[in-house]
Amino acid sequence: MKVAIYTLGCKVNQYETQAMERELRARGHETVPLSQEADAYVVNTCSVTASGDQKSRQAVHRLRRKHPEAVVAVCGCWSQTHAAEGRALGADLLAGTGDRMGFLGLLERAVRERAASPEGGTPLEAVDPPFDRRHFEWLPAGGLEGRTRALLKVEDGCANFCSYCIIPYARGPVRSLPMGEAAVQAAELQNQGYQEIVLTGIEISSWGRDLCQGTTLIDLMEAVSAAVPGVRLRLGSLEPRTVTEEFCERAALLPDLCPQFHLSLQSGCDATLKRMRRKYDTARYLQSVELLKRSFRHPAITTDLITGFPGETEEEFQETLDFIQKCGFARMHIFPYSERPGTPAAEMEQVPKALRGARARRAAEAAAAMRCAFLEECVGRTEEVLFEQPAGEEGLFLGHAPNYAEVLVKGTDLHNQIRPVRVTRTDGEVLFGELEE
Repeated sequence: MKVAIYTLGCKVNQYETQAMERELRARGHETVPLSQEADAYVVNTCSVTASGDQKSRQAVHRLRRKHPEAVVAVCGCWSQTHAAEGRALGADLLAGTGDRMGFLGLLERAVRERAASPEGGTPLEAVDPPFDRRHFEWLPAGGLEGRTRALLKVEDGCANFCSYCIIPYARGPVRSLPMGEAAVQAAELQNQGYQEIVLTGIEISSWGRDLCQGTTLIDLMEAVSAAVPGVRLRLGSLEPRTVTEEFCERAALLPDLCPQFHLSLQSGCDATLKRMRRKYDTARYLQSVELLKRSFRHPAITTDLITGFPGETEEEFQETLDFIQKCGFARMHIFPYSERPGTPAAEMEQVPKALRGARARRAAEAAAAMRCAFLEECVGRTEEVLFEQPAGEEGLFLGHAPNYAEVLVKGTDLHNQIRPVRVTRTDGEVLFGELEE
């Protein structure tokens, strides 16, 4: 059968889509772009914000209307937490965030039933209780052809239960990929030609908690690094508590660890952090930032920020603006607060949506200035750039430095090469440079 998959959301969703596509091809099926005719269309959904919900609904509705004779299947966080809406939209197959290989078996069944009866059979459903999950689901390692950077999912689930977040209810408890298996999968990715591996998960700072072996994320990083010498290693989002002096001392010894660290912030005000049920205050967060900057050469510290959280006053927001300046972020992802029904924050006193958006714009202005300053500091440096694809029609090639800054150079046929580049200038968004011999 021909299958097209539309993916919304985070790197974990991207990884799981790639794993499903790899498994489909292993079973003899063909994966095709969404623009082509297919026997089945899969929407891998997101529910981290109200916008994610809306995009998920719209994608299912659009595909159902455009391809009435094909199977439309839904999986992911939105269908896990909004199963009734998925049913109402007429999906032929409704699943959640668990048992992706079982989902593919049901997809094959749905296509067979549709072929036997054009009207289709009874809709299939496989939405399990997420809090009953106890084991990490193995998925095949690897990405799509033409990629230079591979995702390696090492953890699923979250036990933080921040007051605004729906994801623990969609993903269930923490489950970790055993360290030995992670090393094996990383070696497979190296054999496939990948030059960089990103360790990803719903909350990788909690990796190892469920294994009860005394191992933590830094142990996993060391094992993977040893298994794939010469391959760049990059980390997904970290909780500030992960960054300790020991973590930094050991991480700095890893020869191919990329000095880009995404530390979740969400607010720079202690009172707001407490309402969010975050497990740190601004002093602990700043300590993590300072440890990383002291331990690595020109690291990029990136973060997420929520504006207009319930109860946030103008004074509290100003505290956040002042705090982010102390951190000097290389890049920020800024979101106006979005109510998630069923979470404690949804029951709190809400900030008007217009004010949430206005504060997001003010924070974005500060973030843009910090971004520009970070890139200016890169000018004159030589960076080892992993090149990915041509950019535009001016003979430019795009790649990423270890700190994940985008770099453009004049050149051709650079795909999947790591080359030294002397950075000559920036336009405030990307770096420009010249290849060094």
